[in-house]
Amino acid sequence: MKNTPPHDLLTRWIKTYYDIDVSHLTHLPLGADLNAAVYKAQTHNQSTYFIKLKRGYSHDIAPTILQFLQEAKVHPIIPPVKTCGGESLLQRDNFTLIIYPFVEGQDGFTRPLSHKQWLNLGKTMRQIHDLNVPEEIQQQLRRETYSPQWRETVRSIYPYLDTECNGDDISKKLWHFIREHRKAIERLVDRAEVLAEKLQNEPLTFVLCHSDIHGGNVLMNHDQLYIVDWDDPIMAPRERDLMFIGGGVANVWNNPEEESLFYEGYGHVEVNKTALAYYRHERIVEDMAVYTKEIFFTEAKRKDKQEMYKHFTNMFIPNGVVDIAFKTKDDS
Repeated sequence: MKNTPPHDLLTRWIKTYYDIDVSHLTHLPLGADLNAAVYKAQTHNQSTYFIKLKRGYSHDIAPTILQFLQEAKVHPIIPPVKTCGGESLLQRDNFTLIIYPFVEGQDGFTRPLSHKQWLNLGKTMRQIHDLNVPEEIQQQLRRETYSPQWRETVRSIYPYLDTECNGDDISKKLWHFIREHRKAIERLVDRAEVLAEKLQNEPLTFVLCHSDIHGGNVLMNHDQLYIVDWDDPIMAPRERDLMFIGGGVANVWNNPEEESLFYEGYGHVEVNKTALAYYRHERIVEDMAVYTKEIFFTEAKRKDKQEMYKHFTNMFIPNGVVDIAFKTKDDS
């Protein structure tokens, strides 16, 4: 995230509003949200905290959802630390700050889940999907509409491919890569649209979904497993979450044995194949829309552009998310 507050200002906020005396604050290169930054804070008494800073004032739903999950006895979560005034977040100078206890561990991108952890993840996701979410919480959540926003964004880039690219070297590399894979990209976008139109007329049950339950949002501390990053939950068909299991995001979780273990824990369910196929296509289209916009049309830092270019091209490696999406058959 660009233009973050200085570390000394952050530590003053934390001391003033949380009474946490930070001795050392370290920026962590985690996450793909361009409007957020995360830090590890260590105190003089050696306690550690995970700090999430987001640009802008908004009603952050994560604390509300985490409290609801905690009361529903969903245990693999990390509730936020409250301010001295009992609030779950702090808003200052057009930033929103949330503090969590820091849990040492590795995520699912860097370490495979054990047999037990796959079963536990399946059981936990089933517990979450089966919750009766109160109406007052549902009114604060996004609700799936199968919006064409990301498909339209990617299509808006097509004319740009027929002109000369005058951007920096990373922009030119991405421009050439997209031209080389244009047929596959158009197929992804068009297929996502067809599937979205089909789902508009299907009476699917909407449940509470994490919406981004890939390996990077599963944290493991020894045998314990935590589901983190509840920033963008949604009421949607359960396939919104299930598409990640076997979906290959970041080229992990693409092993059929792991998928079988997850569903052993999750329990019997009739997966709507059209919804599963839609979400696997639409997720890629969304990522492509975000990465192309940032690389082609913003002044993002070079290292951020390099990372986004890497993520973009990695989607097309063998048995990556693009291959898996194309192999996911719908109900037609």
